[in-house]
Amino acid sequence: MPHRAFIGLGTNLGDRPANYRQAIQRIRQLPETRIVRHSSIYETEPVGDIEGVFLNGVVELDTEIPVEVLMRRLLAIERAMGRKRSTKRKRSAAPRRYRARIIDLDLLFYDKEIVHTPPLTVPHPRLHERRFVLAPMAELAPALIHPELNVSISELLAGLKSPQRVTLARADLLRPASTREVLTR
Repeated sequence: MPHRAFIGLGTNLGDRPANYRQAIQRIRQLPETRIVRHSSIYETEPVGDIEGVFLNGVVELDTEIPVEVLMRRLLAIERAMGRKRSTKRKRSAAPRRYRARIIDLDLLFYDKEIVHTPPLTVPHPRLHERRFVLAPMAELAPALIHPELNVSISELLAGLKSPQRVTLARADLLRPASTREVLTR
């Protein structure tokens, strides 16, 4: 029986639409995995002191891949696309440093599983604080109950106090540039 997983996507470096399309294509090529649907694409103001507006969205998957293997494959996609992750994480009281990135793939949910291991935390530990995750999640699964917080996605979004601006991107943004140019002439 397939597992239901939700993957958050984000990009703010280089050709953002091409990065987003490439990430979707690479996810689509994962063995024993099928993209069920994907959310609209959102443009999101960056968090912290980084520059460049993000494109964000969520894809829903059916997969036979175990949770740890799925996360490793998502990280491999990031590496193949040029993402460099810091190998050392400093555990301190200081706030996390946010960085611009060519692609970011976050495993948000995997069935109703709760995983807390050194390399993996599911559900994603900060998804409930992020409008750029909750807005696309609410499109796909508004009634999904967060297994740790015991609150639905739509309730989390409605209660979010974040001032971060998240807006729908143009519908044609993910078409290849040559197609967009033909359509606008």
